Amino acid sequence: MSTRNTESEELSALLNFLIKLGLKEFYPNKLNLRSLFEVNKNSIDEKAVLSVEEIPWCFLRKLFKINAQCRSSVQSSIRPEENIEEIDDLFDEDLYTADDSTDDKVNPLDLIVALFLCADSFLQQEMALKMSMCQFSLPLLLPRGHKSQCTLMLWALRDIVKEWCPHDMSQSRGFVEDNIIQANIPFYSFVRLKNSSLSKSQFLNHVLSSGQQNCNIFIHRDVEGGAVKREIANGLVEVCWYLPSGGENLDIFPEPIAFANLRGDIHDSLTQFNFLFQVSTATFVFLDSVEENEHKILSSLQDVKSKLFLVLNRKGGNAREEMMSVKRLVDELGLPKNRVKVKDQRLNVAEFSRNLCEVIKTSLIDVKDTISIENMVGKALDLGLSVDESKTNAQRKAAEEIMDGIGVRSIPHYKKQHLILQGENWKWLSKLEKEECRLKKSGDSGLEDYKCELQGEKLQIRREQQNYNASKGMKSFIKCLSTSDKEKRDVFLKWMKLKFDTHSRGKLSVLRNKFKEQCKKKDVKLVAELDQALVDSSLGTEHYMREMGLIYEFSTNSSTTADEISHLPGLAAEMLLDGYPLELLDGDASNVPERWVTDVLMELHKKVGQRSRLLVLTVLGVQSTGKSTLLNTLFGVKFPVSSGRCTRGAFILFLKVGEDLKSELNCDFIVLIDTEGLKSPDLAQLEDSYEHDNQLATFVIGLSDATIINIAMENTAEMKDVLQIAIYTLLRIKMTSKKPVCHFVHQNVAGVSAQTKTMTERKHLLDQLNEMTQIAAEMEKKPSIKEFTDVLDYDMDKNNWNIPGLWHGTPPMAPVNTGYSEAVAHFKKNLLQTVKRDPLKEFSQIPEFLEIMRNLWRAVKCENFIFSFRNTLVSHAFNNLCKEFSQWEWAFRKRILSWQTQAESGILHVHSQSDTEAWNTEVASKKIEASQQIETEERKMKEKLINYYRTKEKLVHLIEAFVKDVLESISNLANEIKLCVNNKFDFWLKLRQQAQENESQMQVNVEHWVTSLLKDHKHCRLSKEQLTKRFDKLWTGSVKQDVQDIESRQKMVSFEIKDDHQLDSKNDKTTELQNLAESIIHSCTQCVLDKVKTNIDVDDGITTELLEKVDNSLQESCKLWQNKFEFDLKLHICGIASRECLKMKENIQLFTDPKQQLEKKKTQYLSDFLDLYNQRSHSLHEATNFVQSCIKPAVEQFICRSLGVDIVDDILTSSHSAEYSSRTIFQYNIQKELLLNEDFKSFVSYTANYEIYVKDWIFQHILQKMSADKTLCKLKNNNLQVIDKKISEAIDRAAKEEDGGLLPDNKESITKLISNMRKYLIKDILVSVEAEKAALFQIQSSCHSFISCLKISMKDLKDQLEEEFSNSDDITETLNKLPIKPQDELFKRVFGCGQQCPFCYAPCEAGGTEHKQHHAAIHRPQGLGRVIWESSRRLVNSLCTTDVHSDRIFRNSDTKWEWRPYKDYTDYYPDWIIPPDPTIESSDYWKYVLVRYNDRFAEEYKVKPSEVPEAWKRLTKKQALKGLRDAFNMKNMYDTKL
Repeated sequence: MSTRNTESEELSALLNFLIKLGLKEFYPNKLNLRSLFEVNKNSIDEKAVLSVEEIPWCFLRKLFKINAQCRSSVQSSIRPEENIEEIDDLFDEDLYTADDSTDDKVNPLDLIVALFLCADSFLQQEMALKMSMCQFSLPLLLPRGHKSQCTLMLWALRDIVKEWCPHDMSQSRGFVEDNIIQANIPFYSFVRLKNSSLSKSQFLNHVLSSGQQNCNIFIHRDVEGGAVKREIANGLVEVCWYLPSGGENLDIFPEPIAFANLRGDIHDSLTQFNFLFQVSTATFVFLDSVEENEHKILSSLQDVKSKLFLVLNRKGGNAREEMMSVKRLVDELGLPKNRVKVKDQRLNVAEFSRNLCEVIKTSLIDVKDTISIENMVGKALDLGLSVDESKTNAQRKAAEEIMDGIGVRSIPHYKKQHLILQGENWKWLSKLEKEECRLKKSGDSGLEDYKCELQGEKLQIRREQQNYNASKGMKSFIKCLSTSDKEKRDVFLKWMKLKFDTHSRGKLSVLRNKFKEQCKKKDVKLVAELDQALVDSSLGTEHYMREMGLIYEFSTNSSTTADEISHLPGLAAEMLLDGYPLELLDGDASNVPERWVTDVLMELHKKVGQRSRLLVLTVLGVQSTGKSTLLNTLFGVKFPVSSGRCTRGAFILFLKVGEDLKSELNCDFIVLIDTEGLKSPDLAQLEDSYEHDNQLATFVIGLSDATIINIAMENTAEMKDVLQIAIYTLLRIKMTSKKPVCHFVHQNVAGVSAQTKTMTERKHLLDQLNEMTQIAAEMEKKPSIKEFTDVLDYDMDKNNWNIPGLWHGTPPMAPVNTGYSEAVAHFKKNLLQTVKRDPLKEFSQIPEFLEIMRNLWRAVKCENFIFSFRNTLVSHAFNNLCKEFSQWEWAFRKRILSWQTQAESGILHVHSQSDTEAWNTEVASKKIEASQQIETEERKMKEKLINYYRTKEKLVHLIEAFVKDVLESISNLANEIKLCVNNKFDFWLKLRQQAQENESQMQVNVEHWVTSLLKDHKHCRLSKEQLTKRFDKLWTGSVKQDVQDIESRQKMVSFEIKDDHQLDSKNDKTTELQNLAESIIHSCTQCVLDKVKTNIDVDDGITTELLEKVDNSLQESCKLWQNKFEFDLKLHICGIASRECLKMKENIQLFTDPKQQLEKKKTQYLSDFLDLYNQRSHSLHEATNFVQSCIKPAVEQFICRSLGVDIVDDILTSSHSAEYSSRTIFQYNIQKELLLNEDFKSFVSYTANYEIYVKDWIFQHILQKMSADKTLCKLKNNNLQVIDKKISEAIDRAAKEEDGGLLPDNKESITKLISNMRKYLIKDILVSVEAEKAALFQIQSSCHSFISCLKISMKDLKDQLEEEFSNSDDITETLNKLPIKPQDELFKRVFGCGQQCPFCYAPCEAGGTEHKQHHAAIHRPQGLGRVIWESSRRLVNSLCTTDVHSDRIFRNSDTKWEWRPYKDYTDYYPDWIIPPDPTIESSDYWKYVLVRYNDRFAEEYKVKPSEVPEAWKRLTKKQALKGLRDAFNMKNMYDTKL
């Protein structure tokens, strides 16, 4: 058969086999790693193989979990087990001799060959690495595939690094670490002739695993699938290595040896055999006999005496003839007898394997020359073999050029010259940023000056960093990465890694040995020096990636560099998607390149179509406890597990989530964070070790949704240290409302009863966690937290995992423990199951993740972990909630105010009854109804809150901690409204009872003498003038007497001011106290004036309210007064209140004064008198009189009652609505307007009398809005249209009987008409009963004509009121007279609790009035709050946001004038949160204000100007506005135009 036909048959067999396995689409080399990293259901739930096509994927999944049972996944389970009872003849010979090759069985060797042929070069490397960990043999020569030769798999084996201890190093406890293909070690080959009945693979397994449990390194006929006929694996050469551990009693061989195994007959694989024979130290040929062709092959070999060993199996039958054929060959070759080993039937496999071991050991003595696999390339090429690495030469050369740049220089020296950006400047910048937050080294200099000095240093370093040019090596590195060919890029990176690993391996081993020696001697100084030397001597691709990131981090937007570096984030994002890790935290400098990381992840966000929900997982653990191995096993990834270098910090890796899991996990990617080990015993003695560990743990746990605490022991001090770090971190993270799930993984805990037996230990662990939690809670001043479960949801049974040891036996020859792989797989399933428990939980997308990262890192730098309102995401979410809450609150108030207006009308209508008890009953009924209405609205508002928290779009999961506070605010709001409504009802009842009593008495008297006057002049004819004169005379006399009686009773209840109520005339000598008194008097006076403007009676409660207001103001200030001052101040304020209340009462008396009320009706009575005397009926006049005296006041009252709510609605729905949407946005806009207007007096008013300024600002804003386009007139007309329509409808209905017919046309029906109207309008307007009686007094009109005239009069009234509204321009008076004042309603929305910072007096911006903690987005220099230095009398320039995180001290009355550290401010002000400014620019606004008006503030406060830092003087108005916008986290949507 020709060679071409043979190749055709081989190719056909290969393609058919690939089709059988479903792999044809991936041939050749199209299967890549990325497809295997996806997290889908198959990667979590390992199900039975139901078809042959599933076998490759099952094998790969198990292999990537380093499950040593993966080669058993070669049988499908689609056929049920054969029932032996159904076999007719158990002894039928055909049953057992039939061909056993079936379509659902695969030989593992065929499967491995197929996968290596389909895998790309990187997947081949990863498969080889995982197989090596499982102690499987690896392909060395891969059988030929389509259009290719048999291939030397040099590249596939490149990544395997092994450690071993030769016996000659065992005494020194040294070891060798080397890339296995570069190691020069003896190489033994095992081949067979086709007639051999011995299994060389089985013997090799016995040889290699002697002394340990037998391990099937090589597949043989007795393993699962091994007996299935091979289809494509013949010609495969596998290799494995024996590596000694240094234990003479354990090791089989004293030094490392490579073993190669050729599959199939050497006659069919002559090229492979010749290659093996030439490169081998010795070749063992297994045979039973030697045929002619085989004799020729063996006799043609060179140097057979030193290399060839024959292994003969002596059997019965033709044994003698077979032995003779072998003897002839031995004689011809001249082989010594010790080169032939015969196995007879008396020796079993184990015994004969022992003999083979001795032969190999003996041969090792004579070995002089060895060859590494890397150096076999020449032999392979000479024999016509291909080498897989030949395609990578260009990338190898590029990597070597970069390596050549190092030359003979030391690594530290090279890094200083060529990786400049990550050098000392970068590390010093990190320290400066931390010091800028912590201010521990300020010394005697002012804090703000010190901060400016630090800022200047930072800017200088950044300029220096920007001026550095990338080295030649870095430029080459970036160029090679920037290629559009991903395969070339990946090959280049792999070569870089391999070259650097090799280079570093030798250099670092010496340093590590010295490090260990010094650790034993406990020399802290030398340990620190060696630790730093290890860091400095470490060099890898991650250092080049770090440098690339810093090039971008410090780049400017200049055109010369923009094109060169603008593509770098996109390049790094592509690499992240391709499975490369990204350095998040540079552990060497302890810094985060925020700009670089942000832009890389945002590029990734764009590349995935902004679908980037992230489930973030972190593993934390002590060094060398297998945490990286755990991550690698969980997800099949490849974080570094052995320390070829000493890189520190945190790296992130993105894993795509499959479509079948996205909906269940609610995420698109799983992000893994791998960190350096915590609490290294060797480094624990260093000064900053604990701080470093704490910062790292805080950072990564804060970013995570699930944290795995990896513990490689059951009860040790290291475990406790890790848990202390974890608890302290979790407690701090609790303040951000982020609640990561925590699992504890106990490694090296095996045994079927481990879970039960460790119950006591787990209980003890929980007790320790509780104890540590209490300690941490005390440190963080959180006394409410008592147990570990207060910090997170932890279950003692479900959140603890026992994982067996990784190795099954003694390394380096031990395979991975299958139990380890299975336990980790089970843990992975449950880990992701806990994520699924809450289907509503929404994970952060990349922008949110980045915001959390920035704020976490800022907190770590500041050593402050109060994130609640510094976190801009939380702030944004809370602002959204506040806006929603404001809308709900106004809807609540508006609904109750509307109902209250109708209810008051109902109460006032009751006044037609004379029974006082009826009024009381009606008011009590309305109070009950009000309570029901308020409870209904309260319930609706709480339902809105719950529904709001169920949404996914508003980041509500970030503010779950506030739901309790918001619910409490809703309850308090309901109580406040209820109290207000009840007080209003009581007032109207009291007022109307008094007015009704007085007015009714006088009206009866007036009507009596008017009737008498008519009778007296019935028969006299007098002129109009005479009648008028007589009327005036009687009116004056009668009314005067009645009024005197009533007024005498009213004056008895008036309040009179006595002399001893006056404030003492002496003033306090200190300016501060004088200012304080004026401020409080001003505030209280404004409060009184606001109340009296309404002309509503004020009861004794005003006094209590004022005294509380004074107390609160005094408590917020330092006590610089004696009790006499407080007494006189309160007395003075009460005097002001009393005088204003007296004025108000006089106004009310005018309203209720019967004389005044009757005087209004005099004209009406005179007109009626004249008409009656002249016996004339004028229906239009009577109807107009009724409309003007009864309907008009009621209509005006209706408009007035509704107008306040309408004005608020108009403003909240206008273009200015954003200004009132939340307290934070209001603060931003009001401060922005202050700066734009540049009015110093406004600044003084805002800082000194914040409440008054805000009220006035709102009032002026309403005036401006209502004046524009006659808005107030339009609102009044809108209400007029509404009530006019209702009155017209009421007239039409009132004119009819109950049966629908018209009322009789007589004057008696008019009374019925008016009564019906009142009934239909009872909810809208109040028609005064007394005014009605006066209007209908002695009426002469008929009903029908009166109705017609009434409609005409109503039209005239509408025209009259519209004209009055149009001509009225006194908006201020209108607003002051409204019962529902819009300025007050808007003030309630934006003012909040009214509390101010205890240091700088910045107002609190927390939502609601009942929040538990106060905060302000932006604090001020304390001098703006009138704080001065005692010695110099200068305004203080320091910011409290700086002071409270420094070592500075303060004192005031709250500290009893004892000096206390600012850091302990929460001991005295526990309700205030004062975090550090997120950036130095955050406070630019008030710095600019202080500089701009420094002298004027000093003059105003009668002190000396502040000494401000020079850097402040350079601030511009534009920078101040930007600082304001950034401090309030304002986007364009909130930045309203003023």
